[in-house]
Amino acid sequence: MNLKIKVCGITQAQDLQALVQYGVNYAGFIFYERSPRFAGNKLDARTVRETEGIQKVGVFVDADLPLVKRTIADYNLDMVQLHGNETPEYCAALQQLVPVIKAFRIGQDVNWQELAPWLPVSSYFLFDTAAAHAYGGTGLQFDWLLLESYPFDQPFFLSGGIGPEHAAIIAQLQLPALYAVDVNSRFETKPGIKALQKVQQFVEEIRHI
Repeated sequence: MNLKIKVCGITQAQDLQALVQYGVNYAGFIFYERSPRFAGNKLDARTVRETEGIQKVGVFVDADLPLVKRTIADYNLDMVQLHGNETPEYCAALQQLVPVIKAFRIGQDVNWQELAPWLPVSSYFLFDTAAAHAYGGTGLQFDWLLLESYPFDQPFFLSGGIGPEHAAIIAQLQLPALYAVDVNSRFETKPGIKALQKVQQFVEEIRHI
């Protein structure tokens, strides 16, 4: 299992540089102003733009399309992750610029066919935990066994409440389309400030799976 690793909610240049050193594949920057991990007023665009050695993912929630396009250019984003109620048409417009990760929140059950319209207009799905009034970063976990019925070939990111203790559990998952794990709030000292020792240890454990 050659899982990719994404660390989301980056707000500090030193954390970003540490992720590069650890060999993390993706760094997530949240451009949703209501998030406590909003990167727009904490990390200057040039710092992100000039950082190499890691894929830079901008996370948006129902943002105006021109704003997203401008942010892609300003921060030199490699991908966008869409966490709101973005339509397939919206995703298609961005997929022409960069690969799109379309996030869906999973609750008690899931109807996979409802996701089908987004297959042609995204490169990846991301599955996070459904929570009232939240678009992620809750630290809550959904029932990963629901993913055993996932019927598509499209690769997906697994998110939602993944903590340092989950590396061994993730290794046991029999999910052919599982492409990457996405960690955030369980690897922080406070919102947007990463507990880098935990991140490094988790990366090493995942790499040995």
